[in-house]
Amino acid sequence: MREEKLIRKAEFDPKVCQYWLLSGTLILIISVVGIPLLLLWIPLGLIFTKRYLQSMECILTTRSLKVKRGIFVRNEKTVPLDKITDLGMTQGPIMRRMGLERVTVETAGQSSPTGGALIALTGIIEAKTFRETVLRQKDLLIEPEPTSKPSEEDATQILGDIKQSLLRIERLLEKK
Repeated sequence: MREEKLIRKAEFDPKVCQYWLLSGTLILIISVVGIPLLLLWIPLGLIFTKRYLQSMECILTTRSLKVKRGIFVRNEKTVPLDKITDLGMTQGPIMRRMGLERVTVETAGQSSPTGGALIALTGIIEAKTFRETVLRQKDLLIEPEPTSKPSEEDATQILGDIKQSLLRIERLLEKK
């Protein structure tokens, strides 16, 4: 088996912490019941979003995409590039305002327990470039290596061998 080489390591925008904090705040406000929880959410959210961001890692190798994340429970997934069926890009109104994008990875034969994409990564710096790099590497991996064309002399030799074989077969058939 061939050794995997690092192609690119994704970097995450620190603004993603603000996005997560704002998203949680909006959910608590919309639910009305969660308004009193805002006093806990904002200071704890500031701490935990930064720690979560520090725990995130996404590495593209020659054969796979490796994602690690989690504070208390570390989650690690390795997705072979030939199994990736789609790399989606999502950007809601808040994300657009903050200059963030979410890359979703969908694979053949795998699904997330919550449905939808197997992996969703929010806040990758230069997400479109990262996505294109993954797709390019996937294409390189699944395209067959080009075979070298035989030289004219080799082709002539092969055709001569085929002709000789056919003549031997004809002679054998004539004897019967």
